[in-house]
Amino acid sequence: MALSPVNQRRFAQFKAHRRGWYSLWLFLALFVLSLGAELIANDKPLVVRYDSSWYFPVFKRYAETEFGGEFPLQANYKSPYIRELIAEKDGWMLWPPIPFSYDSINYDLNVPAPAPPSSVNWLGTDDQGRDVLARVIYGLRISVLFALTLTLCSSVLGVLAGALQGFYGGWVDLAGQRFLEIWSGLPVLYLLIIMASFIQPNFWWLLGIMLLFSWMSLVDLVRAEFLRGRNLEYVRAARALGMRDAPIMFRHILPNAMVSTMTYMPFIITGAIGTLTALDFLGFGLPPGSPSLGELVAQGKANLQAPWLGITAFAVLAILLSLLVFIGEAARDAFDPRK
Repeated sequence: MALSPVNQRRFAQFKAHRRGWYSLWLFLALFVLSLGAELIANDKPLVVRYDSSWYFPVFKRYAETEFGGEFPLQANYKSPYIRELIAEKDGWMLWPPIPFSYDSINYDLNVPAPAPPSSVNWLGTDDQGRDVLARVIYGLRISVLFALTLTLCSSVLGVLAGALQGFYGGWVDLAGQRFLEIWSGLPVLYLLIIMASFIQPNFWWLLGIMLLFSWMSLVDLVRAEFLRGRNLEYVRAARALGMRDAPIMFRHILPNAMVSTMTYMPFIITGAIGTLTALDFLGFGLPPGSPSLGELVAQGKANLQAPWLGITAFAVLAILLSLLVFIGEAARDAFDPRK
């Protein structure tokens, strides 16, 4: 579908912002790579050729008996026993670039964990012997998916609340503003700490709790646009023609209100990633053992004798958040009506 002249100018303005344009592509590349984390970092081979048959351990579990073993347990492809069984049938295995998953422990370290970077563990290991690079890839995927999901859900709720307040005004707007003042004054972190003592946090639990408060960030922006748009001439004409409120709100006013919303979204994603990282760092985020950027920061703090942990955590967060900020700046300039 062809873009309208206005959107073509916005796209050209966004593309002209070189820092934001290249940041968008780099962010998308990192995100797409993290989506295929199992194909990049895994303690199971991608493909196994055995006895003229093909096996794909990344996607399916196979027992030892599939390769001539004695026990109906999941095959350990790094075991010399399984390797020998496969080699006896002129078989072979194709491994991913990083032969470790986020929870794999390297038992062959030459030094006590945390081990420094090496040809086997490119960014070293943490204090449990787990590969840092593998945990970074999986942690990046969780952080971005969490932030994107939270941003999408909170944007829907925030836009809906702001639209209702701005369009109807009066007691609807007054009641909504008083509710926002009370709700935004609640101590979010303390509530999370209290609830974490009763419930084991997980991805969806954290998403639901954060959604209760994150939707308020867009309400004021959308409300202001609807307060301005409801008095425009074409809106008054639509009302005079008897058009219902819903089509006026979401077909005529909302597209203009979405301009400010779109420019603010990259910053909401940045805040969501920062919040999840902070909660994981404090121990109130994802379950223990989950790949998390915040957990990596905590590892760096607890193991000052292993500087590669802190440097890796700082570098990953700095690059990720900087890319999102640059994308937000480019979007803000592209949608700026003065340009």
